[in-house]
Amino acid sequence: MTQNLTAPLIHRRTLIAGGAGLLLAGCDKVVQIPAARKILFAGEDMHRGLQRALSNRDALAPEFRPDQRSPFFRPNGTRDPGTPAYRAMQANNFADWRLRVGGLVATPLSISLPDLRRFPNRRQITRHDCVEGWSAIGQWTGPQLGTILKAAGIRDAARYVVFTCADLYGGQPYYESIDLVDAFHPQTILAWALNEAVLGVANGAPVRLRVERQLGYKHAKYLMSVDAVASLDGIGKGKGGYWEDNVDYDWYAGI
Repeated sequence: MTQNLTAPLIHRRTLIAGGAGLLLAGCDKVVQIPAARKILFAGEDMHRGLQRALSNRDALAPEFRPDQRSPFFRPNGTRDPGTPAYRAMQANNFADWRLRVGGLVATPLSISLPDLRRFPNRRQITRHDCVEGWSAIGQWTGPQLGTILKAAGIRDAARYVVFTCADLYGGQPYYESIDLVDAFHPQTILAWALNEAVLGVANGAPVRLRVERQLGYKHAKYLMSVDAVASLDGIGKGKGGYWEDNVDYDWYAGI
């Protein structure tokens, strides 16, 4: 009998979008149960390794027509950081906001919003799949993350990119990370516009990450800094992201 090697790779997008499976249908409640979290997010290393081995690393996530966009793009996670520092930036229309690009780079950068918009922009209409079981299709505009990293001169020792945000969880800035495969994926962008309008606060203003081959919790909002690092050791509790460290989510959330 021929073994189906792709069976373990039934990706979460199919489960979420199709509504099949009681587990994901009530995922917002299920993920609060430790035993269920272990089942839902088990096998991270195997899942990542198999998916990477059997798929084209540059394969694109599906893109859609303008008429297929969702009438309302539901915000995920924090709706408003609400900190004094963020409110001050918001009141000034983010004129004082700067994206710091550092870590293992030859030339650290401090990029204003107008400067970011002057980079070559990519527009893509993609589907956002949330671990809570909902999806939405939106058009995103922003420069490719790879373009920014090249401008900073990312060093050979770098293996991951860490994102630090303006919203606070437990008094500390929210954080996430991806590896260089996803960082240089053509659909991984720093989005400053949604559906042809400047990004609103609820959806991550002034800039959020779009990493279209992964689930929604990897798409960090309210970006403040991007750092190239050699290891995730010392980033939070060492698993590479807030939810990974605190709720046992997969670090690699590929779809």
